Amino acid sequence: MSVVTRIAPSPTGDPHVGTAYIGLFNHTLAQQARARGEEGKFILRIEDTDRNRYVPDSEHRIFQMMGWLGLTPDESPLQGGPNGPYRQSERTEIYGEYARKLVEAGHAYYAFETPEELAALREAAQQEGRVIAVPSRDLDPTEAQRRVDAGESAVIRLKVPREGETVVHDALRKPIAFQNREIDDKVLLKADGYPTYHLANVVDDHLMGVTHVIRAEEWITSTPIHVLLYQAFGWAEPIFAHMPLLRNADRSKISKRKNPTSVEWYMAQGFLPEAMLNFLATMGWTHPEGKEIFDLAEFQRVFRLEDVTLGGPVFSLDKLRWMNGKYLREVLSEEEVAERLHAYLASQKHDLPDDDYFRAVVRMMIPRMDVFSEFLEKTPYFWSEDYPVSEKAQHLIEEGRPFLPELAARLKNLPSFDPATTEAALRAFAEERGLKPGKVMQPLRAAIAGTSESPGMFELLEVLGQERVVARVERAARGG
Repeated sequence: MSVVTRIAPSPTGDPHVGTAYIGLFNHTLAQQARARGEEGKFILRIEDTDRNRYVPDSEHRIFQMMGWLGLTPDESPLQGGPNGPYRQSERTEIYGEYARKLVEAGHAYYAFETPEELAALREAAQQEGRVIAVPSRDLDPTEAQRRVDAGESAVIRLKVPREGETVVHDALRKPIAFQNREIDDKVLLKADGYPTYHLANVVDDHLMGVTHVIRAEEWITSTPIHVLLYQAFGWAEPIFAHMPLLRNADRSKISKRKNPTSVEWYMAQGFLPEAMLNFLATMGWTHPEGKEIFDLAEFQRVFRLEDVTLGGPVFSLDKLRWMNGKYLREVLSEEEVAERLHAYLASQKHDLPDDDYFRAVVRMMIPRMDVFSEFLEKTPYFWSEDYPVSEKAQHLIEEGRPFLPELAARLKNLPSFDPATTEAALRAFAEERGLKPGKVMQPLRAAIAGTSESPGMFELLEVLGQERVVARVERAARGG
């Protein structure tokens, strides 16, 4: 027994969260096979035959995304392997060979129609409610070959049977029957020698030994073409499973107009790859024990393809942020968070020393951030004396100005600045003034942090230190 899966992204732009989503399930099936003692292989193939949309650095960014997620393929353009090359642009001779085999067997034909002729044929077909009828289909094969040999430009089209039906068997659905009369003769090999998706996808999957084709459900309508190709070549079909599309909250297909779709955006925001994988695993699948937080190893242990549901999972950024926060607070240790955060800040060109002060600030902020990008946004007063003061904080400072000079003096004279000492001093000061403790601590917080929201007061005082706190309170008292 063997399980060979693959993903085949196109290098046409930002690495898409949908690629990560489909990659996770393909990677998992291969890993599960290995755990059973069978052959399990996960292949990453680059479908770069659309040269008009090709983006030169996109392939490298796809590799970076997969590396960040830890979904390492067994074969790819980077690793190599026995089934290479793994870029379709480097396999054009293979596709030409197999396309011509279909022509020789009568399952495909050379088509010579110009773009203008095809446009007219399509318009007529649309008006009559039928698929396009390509005149070249009825050419004598010998005549067609003569024209090709004479140098005439031609594409190769699949010769779809005009009667009967083609049935798609999907592991997640009942059999889907497509009437052949409603399937047009798709181009398999373009005039420039490059294949279309249909031919390249089927030839590559067969030659690379792919046993399971796990892809998005938008490819269902293309699958009868692929089934016809498998039948024409005389090859066994792989197991097809079309995963539900990721959706926006309004149930539309996920798009960058309504949700960030580039995995690089999530990396730049400081999401954890573990949280992203955990979140993607819940798109169309539910843990059998109802768990929401689980790691990749556990997912690989309990996942079953037949348990995928087709309701159209909603890609909720709020849910992902919540899940990422759970990882920061409940899964990773404080030390792991500090190390990961420091590495993230360095990647974003923020040079903070990884010292005791940094780790103390991290410890205080873990309960108050969901993603790493929030860390510096919420902690400017830890790193500079030139920190912003919110409008609400300014009002609190004004309320406290009558007693801030005396409070500064009281704090300056404390023999120690540990939390127990500062708490006792502040409560005693409030009692002497006839104030509730909050009426003292809120202006103090505003004076030393420029905000009404910050970590616990007494720990904050200790981390900032006596000298810095006193200087800030004195400055606030002066109106500075």
